Amino acid sequence: MENILLTGVAGFIGWKTAEFLLKEGINVIGIDNMNDYYDVRLKEYRINQLKDFKNFKFYKADIENLEAMDIIFQDNKIDAVINLAARAGVRYSIENPFVYLSTNAEGTLNLLELSRKYGINKFVLASTSSLYAGQPMPFKEDLPVNTPISPYAASKKAAEVLCYTYHYLYGIDVSVVRYFTVYGPAGRPDMSIFRFIKWIDEEKPIELFGDGSQSRDFTYVDDIARGTIKALKPVGYEIINLGGGKNPISLKEVISTIEKYLGKKAVISQKEFHKADLKETWADITKAEKLLGWKPEIPFEEGIKRTIEWYLQNRDWLKDIKL
Repeated sequence: MENILLTGVAGFIGWKTAEFLLKEGINVIGIDNMNDYYDVRLKEYRINQLKDFKNFKFYKADIENLEAMDIIFQDNKIDAVINLAARAGVRYSIENPFVYLSTNAEGTLNLLELSRKYGINKFVLASTSSLYAGQPMPFKEDLPVNTPISPYAASKKAAEVLCYTYHYLYGIDVSVVRYFTVYGPAGRPDMSIFRFIKWIDEEKPIELFGDGSQSRDFTYVDDIARGTIKALKPVGYEIINLGGGKNPISLKEVISTIEKYLGKKAVISQKEFHKADLKETWADITKAEKLLGWKPEIPFEEGIKRTIEWYLQNRDWLKDIKL
């Protein structure tokens, strides 16, 4: 594959995935609507990193706009689609559920329909571990995830089902990659790692929902990007977990690790646990290892160290980023 259409290219995972593809000499047609769900300066930072590559083409466009997407598909040779464009965030999806359905489900439908129309036979969809709410751990891909507890999770489930429909009807080869909590340099400011680092460094109280015992299968962004690229492999239709795969890490441990590398102590403001959040996530990554030859390489503490180093190098402008 020489030409990849990658949506959500200014997003955290999209940026890193694009960077790895570009370094391999693959042409990347990047799409992003540059919305202001979080501070656009982070998205601009990521896009500026990619613009140095001659094999990168960028369109500021929205996957919800079928007409605009059709023009992009017409104007470019495309061998595969990686759909990382999404409205993310469990809590905000409860406040504004409509935009989650229109982007995550209808936007995915637009891309699938255009893939069918233009004979593009490989489609990678980014999905979420949020679908596993209430299931036994470690989470396996064959668990019945039919009871999503947030509009975000429901919209991602809808996108997965649409992908299966297009695989069944039109033979499109689909890899659905379910991400577990992703962190790293230039991460999203609505995610705990970014927020905790900034708050601790600025000696402001951390907003901690619950008692800190809840845990996540944190996965470094480089590992997620590598797994996403490996998912371009022909598989038929498969759902594949991409996660740390080891024992989940509690938020208390996250905070203490950040304290260690910043050399500062956290001030904690405890909030009530949000009912749409999961208490714990833990990926069974056996399938990813067998099917894709993928497993994470960056240990959590090393990932935190790298993230803090990036933060300190960019603190002059990150100080103005709103959380």
